[in-house]
Amino acid sequence: MKGFNSMLAGCVLVAGLGAATVGADELTPVTVSTTWYAQAEHGGLYAAKALGIYEEYGLDVTIRMGGPQVNNVQLLMAGATDFSMGYSLQSLSAVREDIPLVTVAAFFQKDPQSLMVHEGVGHDSVEALKGKAIRVPTAGRVAYWPWLRAEYGFEDDQLRPYDYTIGPFIHNKEAIQQGYVTNDGFFLAREGVEAKSLLLADYGWGAYSATLDTRRETVEQDPELVQAMVAATAKGWEAYFENPGPANELILADNPDMEEELIAYSIDKMQEEGILLSGDAEGGQYGIMTRERWETFYQDMVEAGTLPAGLDWERAFDLRFIEAVYAD
Repeated sequence: MKGFNSMLAGCVLVAGLGAATVGADELTPVTVSTTWYAQAEHGGLYAAKALGIYEEYGLDVTIRMGGPQVNNVQLLMAGATDFSMGYSLQSLSAVREDIPLVTVAAFFQKDPQSLMVHEGVGHDSVEALKGKAIRVPTAGRVAYWPWLRAEYGFEDDQLRPYDYTIGPFIHNKEAIQQGYVTNDGFFLAREGVEAKSLLLADYGWGAYSATLDTRRETVEQDPELVQAMVAATAKGWEAYFENPGPANELILADNPDMEEELIAYSIDKMQEEGILLSGDAEGGQYGIMTRERWETFYQDMVEAGTLPAGLDWERAFDLRFIEAVYAD
């Protein structure tokens, strides 16, 4: 992959963390938290761990699973973790709240957030859902729902309670509910339901997700560590799609409730939908992000009333580290 070989050499020289000369006792301990229980959508981190890529970059990485009761931002700000997976709206909101969180890479160019709809009932596009009842959880109501109101004329009286199950959806052909495109089809096929997912990213929802976030003080005081983590995680994502087996073993060890078949489905769907490699990353630049994309998304959030105008939005991210990975 373009830039990776030179990046590895540069990172080793700058950080003083060469794989050939660094023993286990000389590795830098790092903890990174994920967004949920271990799954294929975290595969790049697990591949970098399983294949020794983090060690090549001088890092001894511990992956800490997220979950419904885990507040990654609080853990990161308290110093309990060094890095965290996140999403761009969270990073921009942190600027508004004066929280020193910085995004240093964005691995999902498309947020997998979707709306699940049944086939054959006329719910064939997001535009067709205006005025229809939609089951949306609290997180969605403060994230993409204001954008749907501003962009597609949705109204709050369309909102219905969401109980984190697909039961009501299965038994009601008119039902519409939040989904996740890398999971939806797997569970719907199991139930024999003819349905599909409308991927919000394909309708203009411009959020980055599966971002790699850290504290501003880490960026300022230990940029070599940040550079190593960014480069190794990007390399991990590349390796995951080439050989997911070792990473999947770690995923299943961390999350025994995960199914191998679901992992395989999610991997295929990430590739099919261009979740990681589309837009600015279409050439194979895992984790790339641009100022223009951040600005456009910020302006969308201002128009939706989610974020205030005049925010110092550029404090939400730092492009230097991921750009260095792909520098000629």
